[in-house]
Amino acid sequence: MATVPSNIQSSYHTRSNSFPSRPHPLTTEVDEHLSRLASSESASTSSSLNDKLGRLQDLHDCIEKLLQLPFTQQSLSQEQQRACVDELLNGSLRLLDVCAVAKDALLQVNESTVELRSVLRRKRGATKGFANEVRKYLTSKKAAKKAISKALKNLKQKENKQSTASTETGSVVSLLREVQAVTVNVVQSLLAFTFGPEKESQMRRWSSVSKLLHKKRVNSEGQEQMNEMEIADASLQSLATSKSDMKQIEKVQNELKLSESCIQDFEEGLEGLYRRMIKVRVNILNTLNH
Repeated sequence: MATVPSNIQSSYHTRSNSFPSRPHPLTTEVDEHLSRLASSESASTSSSLNDKLGRLQDLHDCIEKLLQLPFTQQSLSQEQQRACVDELLNGSLRLLDVCAVAKDALLQVNESTVELRSVLRRKRGATKGFANEVRKYLTSKKAAKKAISKALKNLKQKENKQSTASTETGSVVSLLREVQAVTVNVVQSLLAFTFGPEKESQMRRWSSVSKLLHKKRVNSEGQEQMNEMEIADASLQSLATSKSDMKQIEKVQNELKLSESCIQDFEEGLEGLYRRMIKVRVNILNTLNH
């Protein structure tokens, strides 16, 4: 099991007792979702990552319902909470920006993947000049990753400033901060899965992945596993730099198809999360305006 991130742990333990003495079932449900998301293992496959996205959507659905409750609205409306709630709203806006950039990046990479598959079909087995197409594909991924890194850097800088502020907040605000923190972690996992670690160069990543290409996926007892995106990139590298036969080309096409399917699933998951985050934000704003 992965360690619960410190930012989530700290916010979890700084809650006050402003919730009713007997927790509302929705509060308990939110806590359960947070606990599962914060303590679950890192996503090593697209299915495990999609599962996390699904849980995150369920969490935001619970939060939306929780924000309809009178005691929640009363807590957020308190004057002494206003500065903290404003910080929370600013954080949600930055997180929405990251999700919007991520959706655009995934769309861009998906289009490049579709084009790459089309090129392979048109060439009918000839891979001469294919290295140029692979470079275009990687350039597309690099540009998308750069845009995402910039948005994430801005989000982290603001989060660090917010963490230095007073931690004496009401339980509702603390709960919403936890939701934002775990949302950031899941979105970062999705982006790292698709584009690779933030500080690792693509060529170094290709080199290490290529060495693993013909090895079996490993379990918890052995070596690092490869995800669907890494397998497709490594196969492209191999195809672009060596002679190949139709069997290998067909294999790469299938891996690109799987990669494309993964990205489409991530796009849909992010879109669903984005819509739910907007609903939560609107609910908070409505509470403050009444």
